Amino acid sequence: MSRTLVCGGLVVDGTGREAFSADVLVEGDRIADVAPSGGARRAAAETVIDATGCLVTPGFIDAHAHSDTYLLLEPDAPSKLSQGITTEINGQCGGSAVPRYGAARLSSDWASMTYPGGDGRPGPTWRSMAEYRALLDQVRPAINTVQFVGHNTLRSSVIGYDAVRATPSAMREMENLLARELDDGGWGLTTGLIYQPGKYSDVAEVTALVRVAAAHGGMYATHMRSEGDAIIEAIDEVLDLVRATGIRAEISHLKTSGRRNWRKIDDVLSKIERAVGAGELLGSDRYPYCAAGTDLDVVFPDWAGEGGTAAEIERLKDPAVRARIAAEIDAQDRDWSTVMVGGTWSDATRKYSGRSVGELIAEARRVEDNAPYHTVGELVCSILAADACRTCAFFFGMSEDNLQKILERPWIVPGSDASLRAPWGPLGKDHPHPRAYGTMPRFFRMLTGRVEGHARICSREEAVRRMTSAPAERFGIRERGTIRCGAYADIAVWREDAFRETATYTSPHSFCEGVEAVLVNGAVSYRAGRFTGDRAGRFLERTNRMD
Repeated sequence: MSRTLVCGGLVVDGTGREAFSADVLVEGDRIADVAPSGGARRAAAETVIDATGCLVTPGFIDAHAHSDTYLLLEPDAPSKLSQGITTEINGQCGGSAVPRYGAARLSSDWASMTYPGGDGRPGPTWRSMAEYRALLDQVRPAINTVQFVGHNTLRSSVIGYDAVRATPSAMREMENLLARELDDGGWGLTTGLIYQPGKYSDVAEVTALVRVAAAHGGMYATHMRSEGDAIIEAIDEVLDLVRATGIRAEISHLKTSGRRNWRKIDDVLSKIERAVGAGELLGSDRYPYCAAGTDLDVVFPDWAGEGGTAAEIERLKDPAVRARIAAEIDAQDRDWSTVMVGGTWSDATRKYSGRSVGELIAEARRVEDNAPYHTVGELVCSILAADACRTCAFFFGMSEDNLQKILERPWIVPGSDASLRAPWGPLGKDHPHPRAYGTMPRFFRMLTGRVEGHARICSREEAVRRMTSAPAERFGIRERGTIRCGAYADIAVWREDAFRETATYTSPHSFCEGVEAVLVNGAVSYRAGRFTGDRAGRFLERTNRMD
């Protein structure tokens, strides 16, 4: 059995109690001892990590992530592991790697990649949870994953992407498929009710599927039907569902989108606060940035998005239909200076990454007749057509003051809302949101008053609790999230004053600073800026019942 000693550090154990000096002895995949510093155990350890001047904490838990398929491509999980993340909660916003039957397709960025187990062509090589798990076991990712089942993926497997109501037979098929995926390791159900095809579901459909998840002891996390104009009504929909089913529920990436909705923050927080206090909601997660990141085609009118990506591409090929789409985009009440082009997928569009739509259209108008587009709608359609509707974008529609108010709530835990990334290989070619590399240091710094313009919210011990044991308890992740004897050895060693994000919206592929070492299930997977290749992450099993 391997032994690793983390010595000389200041332990912040994840419970919220005051930091203390101690050595941490790891045997195999567990913490064997936490004791005052001393040399007696050093001789028994094959590996010694000198943590002098560092905090020794539980590994961080990313409560809202999208790395389902990318774990198969970059199992070192570079952007996550380097910021101390040892566990991700994946399958969020209704979009998951599984199940994938019928018309179901992976999201555009996932679908364009080539995965293990295939014939070398792009696209997934699995259909079920069991097949996906087998591939994960083969590649041995460096971090742990909790896998939810996405409603959008489930619905498209049975019904497709059309704007139709689920028939009774389709409902039975979805319920049976969900039950099977939960039995094979799914943690619960997520919804993304602004995305296709989930946006076409009614309350009865979502409630029926949530009942299945609840019956299996699973959880529910939701990207609500609105985070802007109808946010109060969307929260009420979640609460009604919780009361009807008894499910344990989480509201994903809490925000009030759009300047005209910023004033609603106090009502939103009050409503959620009452529900948390009554045990109706577990809480929410949030990334510490004020720009959302999603596909650019969310600005399409509803009719233009019906049928999914393949249908969108065909519509853009028809000049008359494309002109109609562009005209309806131009008619939107939107400040385009707050929309930045993110990841692009063609030589023709790569030059737009990191620039705002408002800036691009102003530049085009200056060159007048020589520009390939003259309105925002024409520009958006041009970019999406060239990228086969895979373009990502950042939407700067949130308030810094509201972010402060949200982070002040003790029931807010960190969620990056990002897939893992790497500055190299297949994942290094796009332009991700900086939250992929910087969520944990920025969350910690904002809570502890180290970000300009944001007041201190809590102690470092409380900040670490919210990054470790709080999400572990919320999601029912057993024996993780604390530094104690017998717990799994998921450990981060980092320098408090040096822990900071370096990724930006214009230069996002940049690792954070300050992390010295990361252990996952006892394996030292990151040390002194190097990914060691010693990977021991696991597909975490859900217990039959969540307390």
